[in-house]
Amino acid sequence: RSQFSAAESRFNFSAQQGDVYAFAEVDFAGSSQGNAVFSNSYSPRLRHAFIQYQAVTAGQTWSTLVNSSTFAETADLGGPLVGQAMVRQALIRYQTGLWQFALENPYTYGTAEQSNTPEKQWIDTSNDYVPDAIIRYNQQGDWGNVSVSSLLRYLDPDDSGQFGAGISVAAKLYTFGKDDLRLQLHYGHLGRYVGTDAARDIVNGELETTSSAMLAYRHFWTEVTRSSLFYGRTVTEVEQTDRFHIGANIFTNLTPVLTLGFELGRYQIDDE
Repeated sequence: RSQFSAAESRFNFSAQQGDVYAFAEVDFAGSSQGNAVFSNSYSPRLRHAFIQYQAVTAGQTWSTLVNSSTFAETADLGGPLVGQAMVRQALIRYQTGLWQFALENPYTYGTAEQSNTPEKQWIDTSNDYVPDAIIRYNQQGDWGNVSVSSLLRYLDPDDSGQFGAGISVAAKLYTFGKDDLRLQLHYGHLGRYVGTDAARDIVNGELETTSSAMLAYRHFWTEVTRSSLFYGRTVTEVEQTDRFHIGANIFTNLTPVLTLGFELGRYQIDDE
């Protein structure tokens, strides 16, 4: 199948006044408006909308669990996200020194305990009244950066009251010259926080346990030409999903602000 689209075009705006910084960004991916028959029109989709005041961030942006500097450079936006933490949501975050503390929007994604009907019963999220809590520790230097995050959740579908917890490690490490190694490791009751829909929070009323990993190595052939080899995978215990993506690409800067890239990859689903 061949498909051409401008839906991933992005527009953003930022402003700063003293200690207050604001940022907003939209794209058009996932729009249900328009079609390919004649118009290909797309409605805007909000990605980021937040303000920062000194050590406090409030609004919608990357979850504190996400270390975006460790994303692999890819042409396929979905690529190794199957093994990465990739969530944007409303939050309030406080940073002090190397530590970040955040309360973030709770949302239980999954299915309730099976009833007599064969159809899956999606969880009623009206009981998501306790924010997800995330604590993150960061270190950085000339060698790169590393972050360690813990996620604490209280999931209460059907008044079942389940506590969940998970841990995430992400790093970007410089190796030889301008080359770098990027990696992410995730384990626990992370559900929707990793894998871009590869894992649910609860399956048939049971808390899901997820194991995810992403590894990418970027090599510079010249000052402006580089390649990334990447691998991402997510495996779950309850639903027994098993998904991976492997790929390789090459990018070159035609000008300082214009990049051209080509990528080959394979995405595979081996769910039970």
